[in-house]
Amino acid sequence: MNKETKTGGVTGGARLRWIPRQRGTGSNASVGIKREEAPPAAMGAGRTLLEVAGLKKSYTQGPQVIPVLKGVELKVAKGEFVAVVGSSGSGKSTLLHLLGGLDRPDEGEVRFEGEDLYRLSDRQRAQVRGRCFGFVFQFYHLVPELTALENVSLPAWIAGNHAGKGDSLPRGIRHRAMEFLKAVGLDHRAAHLPSELSGGEQQRVAIARGLINAPQLLLCDEPTGNLDAETGSQVLNLLLRLHREQGITLMVVTHEPNVTKAAGRVLTLRDGKLWA
Repeated sequence: MNKETKTGGVTGGARLRWIPRQRGTGSNASVGIKREEAPPAAMGAGRTLLEVAGLKKSYTQGPQVIPVLKGVELKVAKGEFVAVVGSSGSGKSTLLHLLGGLDRPDEGEVRFEGEDLYRLSDRQRAQVRGRCFGFVFQFYHLVPELTALENVSLPAWIAGNHAGKGDSLPRGIRHRAMEFLKAVGLDHRAAHLPSELSGGEQQRVAIARGLINAPQLLLCDEPTGNLDAETGSQVLNLLLRLHREQGITLMVVTHEPNVTKAAGRVLTLRDGKLWA
């Protein structure tokens, strides 16, 4: 019988020079856990970055209350790559949104570096989200009127409180956005609108946008699900390279076998809970 899981292994590495953070090292260990033997409270090496306890979420449809998450427990260590799988409608995207502070749970805690996100004010939570989290979605969510460079710059522009202070991008943000476009191989497409980019190129722009504020945790919702096999493989390799070289913590919701094979730990969301 499967047991619920809270834990797993850790991978890490030196940081890329173009990220404005201190360089560091991490372990390359991973914990292989058979489904029938998954311990409820074993931790891999490394400190806990994200901890979830008793997370519940329901939605109302007419007179019906539909429970989606029924007491999720989870621990993610710094530098880990966790993949979450599950059937359509099982609540994977809902879980990711709650982990990133995009929605409110009915019950439970989401602690990031020991701080419960949902005990913060909306403003404080938005500040943590903008500073510490990056997001990559299946459908890109690029602003169609903005160029690739401007789309990548947007989170940094907002975080720097530049809204309403003119239309031009500050030089530092522009330079940083170009460096991220270069990192994903798209600096030559900086002036192009999303409609002028292929699906794979748009997803790479979305990844660069998710990384510009140097997040500690990158949350990806089916990042390869809208791409053909070859392009999806390129996007996956990019995420793996960033994870390996920068040591970013990755949590990826997916249906793709290639993604689960690459992850250090795979969890299944079933019956409203996570299982190893």
